[in-house]
Amino acid sequence: MSQDLLVTAPQLAELIAEDAALVFDCRFDLFHPEQGRISWLSAHIPGAVYANLDKNLSGRVTSQSGRHPLPFPRSFAVFLARSGWTPDKRIVAYDAHGGAFASRLWWLMKYFGLGNTSLLDGGIGAWMAEGLPMESGEVTTRRVSLPELDPDPSLTFNSQGVLNSLNENSIVLLDARNEDRFEGQVEPIDTVAGHVPGAINHPMGRNNENGTFFRGSAELKAGFRSSLKKTDPETVVHMCGSGVTACQNLFAMELAGMTGPKLYVGSWSEWIRDPRRPILQGARAGK
Repeated sequence: MSQDLLVTAPQLAELIAEDAALVFDCRFDLFHPEQGRISWLSAHIPGAVYANLDKNLSGRVTSQSGRHPLPFPRSFAVFLARSGWTPDKRIVAYDAHGGAFASRLWWLMKYFGLGNTSLLDGGIGAWMAEGLPMESGEVTTRRVSLPELDPDPSLTFNSQGVLNSLNENSIVLLDARNEDRFEGQVEPIDTVAGHVPGAINHPMGRNNENGTFFRGSAELKAGFRSSLKKTDPETVVHMCGSGVTACQNLFAMELAGMTGPKLYVGSWSEWIRDPRRPILQGARAGK
């Protein structure tokens, strides 16, 4: 496990003082998409650039895609250049949701071959609890040259790949949504409730203490082993509602030293686009 995946608030303060980090505020509200930016404008870590899930960390939604498809390489490169990112700067991402949205930026940096990205453990709440300075308003950044991105499609699965692999019993699908959504008891966002038959439920909240700090690597590993049994991590494919919070499970597995899992990018919101794909409701799989 890389020791650089998480930084504490005091460590981040040191990185900022040394001009060694570019900080991104990834707060977002799926039900009120502008609220994250409003919160950022009101108060954020000094110098933090706002990373909007819909506009910066996702691509254009189509009639066949999920709610948060991957951004095109050029679009993501433009976002990084506009934010002032250079390879010598470590990216540190934070949110107020246990890493639910910040981990999407971490995963995108990995997918595009850039890496060198950490999460602020405990998010903005940890920063505030340390009494560290905050600022408000827009952030001025220095635009730099577009970085070269090298996407790695081997880290992803699409809907047909998931369907084929489940039929062949060659993957284990791990769903990061809350249990009530997984079981189809409620569905506050998508048009169909339930889950992919054969999927195992591992809500991303299991990875956090009190919904904020990540659990230790040994505890995380034990939690995933409880869900996955003896499954090889390289055969695990993560999903959620739209391929966002699944990245938090991916991040937590890496913290636990369990490397090699993939992301089902479209996730549930793409799966249900085709009524021919099977769904299951009510089964309490993977509790």
